[in-house]
Amino acid sequence: MLLSALAFSLMGVCVKALGGRLPVEQVVLARSVVSLLISWWMLRRAGVSPWGQRKGLLVSRGVLGTAGLYCVFLAIAGLPLAVATVLQYLHPTFTALLAWPLLGERPGARVWLAVALGWLGVLLLTDPGVLALVLPPGTAAGVAAGAALPTLPLLFALAGALLSALAYVSVRALRRSEHPLVVVFYFPLLALPLSLPLVLLHPVMPTTAEWGWLLGVGVFTQLGQLALTRGLMTMPAARATALSYVQVPLAALWGLLWFGETLDPDILTAAGLVLGSTLLSLGR
Repeated sequence: MLLSALAFSLMGVCVKALGGRLPVEQVVLARSVVSLLISWWMLRRAGVSPWGQRKGLLVSRGVLGTAGLYCVFLAIAGLPLAVATVLQYLHPTFTALLAWPLLGERPGARVWLAVALGWLGVLLLTDPGVLALVLPPGTAAGVAAGAALPTLPLLFALAGALLSALAYVSVRALRRSEHPLVVVFYFPLLALPLSLPLVLLHPVMPTTAEWGWLLGVGVFTQLGQLALTRGLMTMPAARATALSYVQVPLAALWGLLWFGETLDPDILTAAGLVLGSTLLSLGR
């Protein structure tokens, strides 16, 4: 799970570096092609059939993951990298809530405390934008908060978190019947036909540098998916996704180093809370 957080944070750097010139469906398509080729090679090398047993759930996981990926990429393009990442990482809370009725995995007190710390980090890091969701609209603070972040990327980020949680619960449900490589394979297998028609409507030729960033998106997403799938298949869903909060301070660091996005006291405090939630979730 920690390796997946590192890989996904670097994927975010690649998406942000593209600068929004390429349509998001073209980024998803490039990611899908790279991931599909790597997955097929790994399946052949391992001697595993790619088609799996529970095809309906595998297809559902692929569709949910693709929809979530669109939302995440749109959020990254419209928000600071650290803010987009931390909003995406509301998904441990959604996962914990969904895993209880859908998987029968009741979160313990330690996981709930980790989730609470993660949410507190979210509120601090996205201050004042997310606070607009909880403050009365008539207050001065609520009005100021509402103007802080663009609404549409914010909604994309929240939708991405919910869709990711549904996809992760699906992965956890597949643990008894499917090889991890099969689960990873179905993601680009569904993403490619879902994105190709949109790309053909409005194709944009990437520059040389953009080809490199697109390759990075595909490679880092593949690494992240492999690590994430193995983690979710061996740990309870709520605990596993709570670990992935570590991507938040990583995104803040990459935002500072690559894009000059400053680290103010709120970001540093939020990073400390997120790391604290990660350490809590490591205990039994």
